[in-house]
Formats: sequence, C-alpha cells, structure tokens
Amino acid sequence: MDRPLTRQEVRSIDAFAIERLGVPGVVLMENAGRNAVAIIDECFDVADKTFAILCGAGNNGGDGFVMARHLMLRGASVQILMGVSRAKVSGDALCYFRIAENLGIPIRELAGEGSDGLASDLDQFDYLVDALGGTGIAGALREPMAGLVREVNASDTPVIAVDIPTGLDCDTGEGHDPTVRAAMTITFAACKVGFARAGDYTGPVAVADIGIDPTWVLPEQT
Repeated sequence: MDRPLTRQEVRSIDAFAIERLGVPGVVLMENAGRNAVAIIDECFDVADKTFAILCGAGNNGGDGFVMARHLMLRGASVQILMGVSRAKVSGDALCYFRIAENLGIPIRELAGEGSDGLASDLDQFDYLVDALGGTGIAGALREPMAGLVREVNASDTPVIAVDIPTGLDCDTGEGHDPTVRAAMTITFAACKVGFARAGDYTGPVAVADIGIDPTWVLPEQT
C-alpha cells in the first residue's frame, strides 16, 4: 500500500486477517519475523554477526522471538533480552517464546535486575533489535521500560526497530522522552502515519510483508 496507516487501521488489518480470513495470529507473527530478518540479512549480511533482541511481552516481542530463530538459521549469534518478566508473556508471543527457549537461545530477564549500566553490555553486540513495544503505545513510557530505552539509546550499537521505535506515537510521530532512536526501522504491511515527521527516531524505513495485502481491507486513498 502506498499510503501510510493509522493505529486503528493496523488493528483492522490484523482483525480482518484473523477473524474474516481465518489466518491464525501465529502465522502473521511468523511471516512478520521471518521477512524482517530477510531484510536485515539483505542490508547487513547477518552471518557471524551478534544480535541482542530486546523483547516485551506483547506481539512486538513475539515478532522478536521469531526473529531470533530466523537470525540463527542465517548464521547469526543471538541473545534475547527480556524487558519484562517472562511470566507476563502470553498469547501468540508465548508460542514463540517457548520455541526460542526450547532451542536453547540465551534469554536474559532484565526486569528483575534493573537497567542501570546496561548500555555497556549492549555495546558488545553488533546490532540491537528493538522489539519492546509496538504501535499500540501512546503517551510517555513508564518505568522500568523507560529506563531500559534510555540505556538502549546510550549504547553505541546500532538499533533496528521492529514495526516502530518503542515510545514513538504511531499516529502523531511524537517521540516522548524517552523514545528509541533507531538506525533503521522495519515496519509491517505499510508505513505508519507518524513516520512522516519522525525520521530522527526511525532512520530509513523498510516495509516487511506479513502475508496480507492492506488493500484487501482498506482503500488505497482516504
């Protein structure tokens, strides 16, 4: 789709795919994560690179769990850093969390240890993947997520945001303090309305296919 999407339009595409077409949410998540990794590999050649994937509990984190497996398949070394307790992971994301766990992918739970000084640990990786929070976030981040995002921004390691930089408002493009400042954003289905005024946060934007054409649900023009 040539035009960008609002938060509500993103939700309507997911609802159409799941409720009308019968595409399971886990299939959409698999498509998103796999195709995001394909773009990363094309841009950076992930073989033998090291990635820290920062994941939240929701669908954005689920995309990150999928990406961990596909990065491994392409020869990268991967660690998952949980911004929340693993006990909070649920729904489709839990399916892929368990797969990553069963594969033996290292999973570090940051929620219980605090984020102070994390930036120096993040500097040891070649790339960071921001899969902490998605398009549903509106308003300023609260602790402990806010502290974690500050540490991500303090790191010298380039950040690849998944769908949207955590903390950025999907509709307005406003970046509250703090908001992830990404070197690149891989968004799903189509660009988001707020990206037009958020280049300082998104970096260059690439669109990854999720297996659903937004024009099946929404008009090309509004």
